[in-house]
Amino acid sequence: MDDAQGTPPESERDAPVATGPVAPPAGSEPAVPSSPDPRLETPLAGSAPPWVGSPNQDEIKPKKEKQGSFLKELPILIIIAFGLALLIKTFLLQAFYIPSESMLPTLQVGDRVLVNKLVYRIHPPRRGDIIVFIEDPGPKKAFWGRVRSFFTEGLGVTKPKSLDFIKRVIGLPGETIQITNGVVTIQTPEGKPLTLNEPYLDSDRDTSSYGPFKIPLGTYFVMGDNRGNSSDSRSRGPIKKKAIIGRAFIRIWPVGRFGFFHRPKYPSATAAGLMSMAPVLVLGSGIVVRRRRAA
Repeated sequence: MDDAQGTPPESERDAPVATGPVAPPAGSEPAVPSSPDPRLETPLAGSAPPWVGSPNQDEIKPKKEKQGSFLKELPILIIIAFGLALLIKTFLLQAFYIPSESMLPTLQVGDRVLVNKLVYRIHPPRRGDIIVFIEDPGPKKAFWGRVRSFFTEGLGVTKPKSLDFIKRVIGLPGETIQITNGVVTIQTPEGKPLTLNEPYLDSDRDTSSYGPFKIPLGTYFVMGDNRGNSSDSRSRGPIKKKAIIGRAFIRIWPVGRFGFFHRPKYPSATAAGLMSMAPVLVLGSGIVVRRRRAA
């Protein structure tokens, strides 16, 4: 029997006392603190939370690798581009500056033209072509000498030992050329005459005379369009095929005079021969008519 002071029953006296956190009863909502812990939400002064705007390390690494690979490839790309430019200049195209008045009015001082270096590997120079050539190619260099010149002169390290000239092809190999009062007459190897009509010359053209001169095989007779102020084959002699660098086909500067050069249309030797025979044919036909009337 319990005493009057209210001693608890024996079942309650033997129950263990919980010393750790007590789990909520089953089915009840978890307890939420009334105010969150400020240490979890407040960032340090002058810094942003680590999860805001921070790139993934896996994303940074490929970018660095791409930049590194580009820097490694850049010297190779420069060498390839430089080599291609050198090959184009040596074998295909080259720009030339016009320093004199020898080709007026077609070319003026300061004009820049592009020269096709490949065209005469396909066919020989033709009458009326504007060509660039060197004064004297000299003896053929040995292999290593050509390689050295390819790099030194091609890169502009040294100046070419020869001078470049630009003129117009007037006479072809084997022809005979004669100039009378500024008018050029050509006799082909077959003996057919050809008088050149040259619309590219100034109206106050040179009226000097030259020749006759037979052009040796393998050479070309060239003259400047400014006949009174041109040092050309009339004084220097014909040029060899191997001295020709290429054909000027376009003016690229100044922009206002940009344009292609077209080969003049000269009368063919056959047509010129028929024209020269026209008086004979007319005279012959007149004689025949008179004979028929007399009969």
